[in-house]
Amino acid sequence: MAVAAPPRSAARTHRAVPRRPVAAAPAVVLALIAAGALGVTALWWKDTASVAGAAGWLTNAGRLSGLLAGYAAPVLILLMARLPPLEREVGADRLARWHAFGGRWMVAMVTVHVLTITWGYALTDDRGVVAEGVDIVFHYPEMIKATLGTLLLLGTGAVSARAARRRLSYETWYYLHLATYVAVALTFGHQLATGADFGDPKAKALWYALYLGTAVLVGWYRLARPWLLDRRHRLQVAEVRPEAPGVVSLFLTGRRLDELRAEPGQFFRLQFQAPGLRWAANPYSLSAPPHPNFLRFTVKDLGGHSAAVAALRPGTRVRAEGPYGAFTGRLQREQRVLLLGAGVGITPLRALFETLPGRVTLVQRARRPEDLMFREELEAVARWRGGQVHALVGSRSQVGDLGTALRRIVPDLAEHEVYLCGPEGMAEEAVRSLRAAGVRPNRIHRESFAL
Repeated sequence: MAVAAPPRSAARTHRAVPRRPVAAAPAVVLALIAAGALGVTALWWKDTASVAGAAGWLTNAGRLSGLLAGYAAPVLILLMARLPPLEREVGADRLARWHAFGGRWMVAMVTVHVLTITWGYALTDDRGVVAEGVDIVFHYPEMIKATLGTLLLLGTGAVSARAARRRLSYETWYYLHLATYVAVALTFGHQLATGADFGDPKAKALWYALYLGTAVLVGWYRLARPWLLDRRHRLQVAEVRPEAPGVVSLFLTGRRLDELRAEPGQFFRLQFQAPGLRWAANPYSLSAPPHPNFLRFTVKDLGGHSAAVAALRPGTRVRAEGPYGAFTGRLQREQRVLLLGAGVGITPLRALFETLPGRVTLVQRARRPEDLMFREELEAVARWRGGQVHALVGSRSQVGDLGTALRRIVPDLAEHEVYLCGPEGMAEEAVRSLRAAGVRPNRIHRESFAL
């Protein structure tokens, strides 16, 4: 069944722009996280009458770092639990960056906890660190499970480092991160069994509430809700349409798609019910405004999963989680907008180009002319909506300074709001160039596929 997109699927282009303080949500979330960390520190302080000697300082450093690591674990899980308020108001890209930073911080806290608590106990018992460590693992309650969980957590942290991450496929990285749930479950018991700060029943009840509440939210938003949405909307592949060499658009049809309330610029995590694809939910942005009868996603062949997607047959069932992301028209505050993208980063910008009000310019960065996507489509949209489309093609040496090139296209660049999406290196260069050109930081909205 072929699905033809209406030529003016964005007749709603000139809707009113929502005016609300979107910058407040990230600050509020960070403040709540910081308040929780202070509360955990206060719990340690309340139960610590005094600290004396090397053994006392090391042991208390181990207690505090262990408490902070134990608090960080459910917080990091909640950041990636796909909670709609966080995904909508903070944005999946920012949440992923917070999660990555917090993950490194938690691994550091776990390492400090293990080293200092073992060393402190060894000094107290007047024996070697290795002997003390063996005694802790095999004779303290819940410690064998906690040791296994710690090793699993540290191993996941190691493969998540930037250098190692580049060598992993998205699917491998996704499955490894699922192991962190097992690691957190294995380490939970020892926190209450051996933690000196949980003698107070109220403190223990709050800790249970934090972990059990996290488990309930993850179970609902990552398991139950996607299953219910799948039953309700019954998405399936209607057409796989070639767009360019190695690029295809997927058209998905289903029931009551308007009830998804998807917005241009958002993405879904799609799980195709086909051999080799059914066990991973990969993120794909809408490449056209959502339509009551279909959703369009555009996929570039980058190997593995994306290559298999291009071979899907019409009728293949699709489980979709979403919509997610704050990279939408809700961010817009200016009537002059620059959309800057490269590679598959052009897909959410393609949908925004059709729907954002005001004077909108789209610039696509590519190394070769054949890498440009949606050329004819974007030209057609530009004609009827009155926007502009430009391409910056060539190597860095050929294009020159990105900021200078953009100012040639958009002389009043500093007065524009910018939506930016593309590979990490290009995006970082673009942010530096835009800042140097005078674009205010709060007017640069960046989306990344490195989730």
